[in-house]
Amino acid sequence: MRPEDRQISSGDPRGNIQAPLRGSSASQAAAANIARSQLDSIYSDQADPQAASEIPTTYRRTHDAKRATHADQWQQYHTAWQDYYRKYYEQYYVGAVQQVHQAYTEQTKQSATTQQSASFAAGDPEEMTQQEAMHDLRSQLLSKVRKGAGRVRASKHFVPLTAALVVLLLFSLMQYNRAIIANVKAYVTPGEIDPQNIVIDPNASLQVGPEPRLIIPKINVNVPVNYNTTPDQASQLKAMESGVAYFGIPGANSKPGQVGNTVISGHSSNDFIDSGQYKFVFALLERLKPGDIFYVHYEGIRYTYNVTRTNVVKPTDVSALVYPTTKPEVTLITCTPLGTALNRLLVTAEQISPNPASASNAPADSGQAGQSVMPGNSPTLLERIFGG
Repeated sequence: MRPEDRQISSGDPRGNIQAPLRGSSASQAAAANIARSQLDSIYSDQADPQAASEIPTTYRRTHDAKRATHADQWQQYHTAWQDYYRKYYEQYYVGAVQQVHQAYTEQTKQSATTQQSASFAAGDPEEMTQQEAMHDLRSQLLSKVRKGAGRVRASKHFVPLTAALVVLLLFSLMQYNRAIIANVKAYVTPGEIDPQNIVIDPNASLQVGPEPRLIIPKINVNVPVNYNTTPDQASQLKAMESGVAYFGIPGANSKPGQVGNTVISGHSSNDFIDSGQYKFVFALLERLKPGDIFYVHYEGIRYTYNVTRTNVVKPTDVSALVYPTTKPEVTLITCTPLGTALNRLLVTAEQISPNPASASNAPADSGQAGQSVMPGNSPTLLERIFGG
């Protein structure tokens, strides 16, 4: 049966109402009116809220006016994200730090266990701990030195600088070796003094051997004296290779036991390449003071002398050796300061034994004239190269 054939019971006593036909204009108009009423309800501002709520969701109004966003809402939005990232990265880094700390803690425990085992094995924990600390310090220092040396050796300037330093060191040693060695000799010689050189009774006239000698107990000197010399530099240097040399000049040409000044020269220092074993025989001569005693053996007689004065003069001040005297005297001369030939040290002493009253006169004009410089050291390296 078709819908249009149905009859709708309206409950009206007047009878049943006949449904409108589908194809009739009345039914079409009714449907159009329903659609219009629904659209009007959706888009009309005066629509009934209850009726609008009954309209299906598909037909509800969705194009309301643009909603304004307030600043506090944006602040809440950003705060929420900041809290999220803070909590996330805080957890991440805290976890990483805890892992590193745990790794270091485990490594420290292992190291402490190893050191403790080594200490117990040695039987003395405290001493072993100190040794371990010193060993670690030495290892660190050696490591730094090796690294620094490696960088220096890797430099392109290493070889030239090293060669220059070696040349400079060799030159300095060759130029100043006499000063270095002389000061070393002056330092160690007092410990080598032989008590047998000390003569107890300086007034005893004892016969001695025929060899001429100079004995100075205070500075441990017992050396031959060469009287077969001339006062020139070459002869003096040659004579001082085998001891000390007689420096006879006019006015100071006496010999031991004769009235006048007997001059004896010796090295306080000399170059290491020079020959002879007496290059530092007078290195301690400056220690002699007035009242000190020394001895000279000459022609089988031992002469005793008492130091009366010391002074320092220039090498050209030869006149300091020539002066009138009625006593037999001896003057010892050497270069000063040690290792140089800048000045001359003069140590003058008077004869006290044998009796100076029995001294003979010195031969007249036995010295050689024309000497203007006292004997000194051999030339230094610079003097050998450039002259002087």
